[in-house]
Amino acid sequence: MKQTENSPVLPLNSELLIRASRPGDYEQMAVMLNQPGVRRGTLRLPYTRPEEVRSWLEKPSDGGLQLVAERDGVILGAAGLHRQAGRRHHAAMLGMSVHDAYQRQGIGKSLLLELIDAADNWLNITRIELTVFTDNAGAITLYEAAGFVTEGVHKA
Repeated sequence: MKQTENSPVLPLNSELLIRASRPGDYEQMAVMLNQPGVRRGTLRLPYTRPEEVRSWLEKPSDGGLQLVAERDGVILGAAGLHRQAGRRHHAAMLGMSVHDAYQRQGIGKSLLLELIDAADNWLNITRIELTVFTDNAGAITLYEAAGFVTEGVHKA
């Protein structure tokens, strides 16, 4: 694998650390969010500025949880639960991104399992919702393996 500024090469045998995100993560997260594969799999606009990510990370929690996966100090993925308000307080939206160079290595699975555990055992969230493009086979396989089911398909 060729090393570039946007895809650091890290040894696969290094330990993956899952931890809470912090405002200082903004630059690495912006690099990850601007990866072509990450951007293609989301509804985000291209060219996310680091300052936008910093502002988002500095916002107070909505009662959910935002995690990052890092190896050797490099952020490889991020995922979060964003609790709904009012009568939907029992539900949370899930969002997840894994750096293009590190997809299909178990990083998304590790993040997802940590979020499900937190929802079940700490946050009293009984429903996790997410949206995924129908052509994102890898993500769909991951979510189905974790027990998610398709409730509908948006047209256009």
